Amino acid sequence: MNDSAHHSPAVSDVTVWSLEQTSPADLTPAAAPADGVTVTRARTPLPEFSRFLYTAVGGDVRWTDRLGLTYTQWQEILERPGAETWVAYENGTPAGFIELDAQEDGAVEIAYFGLIPAFRGRRIGGHLLSYGTARAWDLAERHPGRKPTERVWVHTCSNDGPHAMDNYLRRGFRLFDTKVEQEPDVANPGPWPGAHA
Repeated sequence: MNDSAHHSPAVSDVTVWSLEQTSPADLTPAAAPADGVTVTRARTPLPEFSRFLYTAVGGDVRWTDRLGLTYTQWQEILERPGAETWVAYENGTPAGFIELDAQEDGAVEIAYFGLIPAFRGRRIGGHLLSYGTARAWDLAERHPGRKPTERVWVHTCSNDGPHAMDNYLRRGFRLFDTKVEQEPDVANPGPWPGAHA
């Protein structure tokens, strides 16, 4: 009998921080990035594009929760009422994205936010988070019948990039919960297998 078949996969502790803003006045915008950086809403729900952004941004920080989703499941996420994806471009190339998930009771979650590795450390992230958070606050203006935003919140964790937490705090988010979860140790998936830079 092979004993290895009975061993559980290795797990590690991951700290999860939850942060929020409760007024548009909480937002402290970042300085504008260099010329050539724009942020545009991806208005057509397109699973191919969203999956590209997800794998390109999250491949080196263990974003794995959506990798097994079907095309239809991606479509359903993108077509939720009040869901928005805003994409940062540098000179026409996608640099990162922020995905907003409008919830009940006037809450908007920043479901995903990050930059493709090649664009990190160039003042694009602070600008994208500032812009995306402002869009969370005025989201109801683009979705008739939606309750105005009263709270914008986000999770980040110890697996995320080293500047993530600092970026949220600098933009005026406040910590409201910390917990430690156990997650399986998995290799960073990269944008596709074998594509680690």
